[in-house]
Amino acid sequence: MNSKQSTIAAIATPPGDGGVAIIRLSGSEAVAFANPIFSKNILQFESHKLYLGSILNSDQTVLDQGMLVVMKAPHSYTGEEVVEIHCHGGHFLSKKILKRVLDLGAQIAKPGEFTERAFLNGKMDLSQAEAVQTLISAKNDYALKSATEQLDGSLSKKIKTLQKDLIESAAVLEAWVDFPEEGIEYMSLQELTHALQSVQNEMKALIESYEHGRILHLGFTLCLVGKPNVGKSSLMNALLKKERALVTPIAGTTRDTLEEALLIEGISYRLIDTAGIRQTDELVEKMGIERASKSIQEADLILFVLDSSAPLTQEDKDLITKLKDQKVLVLWNKSDLKQVKQEEHPFKETLQISAQSGNGLDLLYRRIPELLMGELNLTDQIYLTEIRHKNALEEANKLLENVICGLQKEASPEWLTFDLKSCLRSLSSIIGMDITENILSSIFSKFCIGK
Repeated sequence: MNSKQSTIAAIATPPGDGGVAIIRLSGSEAVAFANPIFSKNILQFESHKLYLGSILNSDQTVLDQGMLVVMKAPHSYTGEEVVEIHCHGGHFLSKKILKRVLDLGAQIAKPGEFTERAFLNGKMDLSQAEAVQTLISAKNDYALKSATEQLDGSLSKKIKTLQKDLIESAAVLEAWVDFPEEGIEYMSLQELTHALQSVQNEMKALIESYEHGRILHLGFTLCLVGKPNVGKSSLMNALLKKERALVTPIAGTTRDTLEEALLIEGISYRLIDTAGIRQTDELVEKMGIERASKSIQEADLILFVLDSSAPLTQEDKDLITKLKDQKVLVLWNKSDLKQVKQEEHPFKETLQISAQSGNGLDLLYRRIPELLMGELNLTDQIYLTEIRHKNALEEANKLLENVICGLQKEASPEWLTFDLKSCLRSLSSIIGMDITENILSSIFSKFCIGK
């Protein structure tokens, strides 16, 4: 793709009404297209300096008072000539200004096209470009920190270090191929094997970081489970501190799964309220129970709600059997009512709460992160958050394993060199070398318009 073929434009701020909207242009004719719609001659503007003026309609009437900044190539986000028009943030107004720019010859930008051009013009590598979208979609402090570090090049630097070490090993193998009779020992077989195993260990650590990185980015899933009318929906409302779920004395009020985002101690949680699980012939409720069963399997932690004011029923006991292999926190709800003797169950973690009075909820807020975050053992290491990166590293690791096994079996250096070069190509794909157009399209299509 030649990024100079067209000048693109889009609204770079979120849709809807707000204080300010930004219309962004990028390309060799960005200034030429923006000049007719501003009351001052922007051809004379200094780069990276905001100017106040009027934004003009096609008949030169004033559309708005606003600011305009020119960012001259290559010192811009995309590496091209960039113009940003800052107007008042009305949805209709910003769309009208964008239409003016498009009428003058600019092309509407595809999702992620500004960042794609930044990558193609060498302003960032591919892993940094992907970090832009990760940064935008970050839902907690940990995800934000991880995305910022990747945008700053932490993953890129790590990959380049691994490549450098592998290239040195590849040079030794090439020397063995090119000068087999010279008797020059650049590195012993044992030293070369050890060097490659060291790289492999670092690659494996990155691969293993993906599960933690995925959780940091997407958060954990909490699933409220229990028989009908045990107080799951009341508990969901209490945790969210808003009336999200309908609460009635009628058993089976919740027929479908309800999902909401919950933030506890800087970590995102996906809180799911499920239909009360019981035997039923009612079609809609039965479908809701099937969805509840699916949510149970996907959850990181089950919040199993039991009624502490009544003996366990057969429905409760059936659920205990169903959940025995899951990670479960038992919540004895309705602690504000007269209590009965609590029956034994196989789950270690239990709390007494009342969704109605709020009793025990502070302890619940603390216990959820303790149960889930304790497994993460967070450090300052690099965490993978993209499945594409994990897949590329797994492929590289498999190829490197072939080389190490080949060395141990004293296989032909020619074959080992081929696998080592393939390993390097897999690593290169993470930062944007040896990448196909289809992969690029797939990555940047996930971006928002205007980025």
